[in-house]
Amino acid sequence: MIILGVILLVIGFVASISILWTIGIVLVVIGVILWILGAVGHAVGGRRHYW
Repeated sequence: MIILGVILLVIGFVASISILWTIGIVLVVIGVILWILGAVGHAVGGRRHYW
């Protein structure tokens, strides 16, 4: 999810499409939050690890 967010950020920046930029930021933030929750041991979506 983090990688997809970064790809959308780059495409949105290069093509000057603000909606891709916004979606990319949201995906990166959600991915980082899920990664941190999985790393500290909280179950995310019924799984012990996010990946």
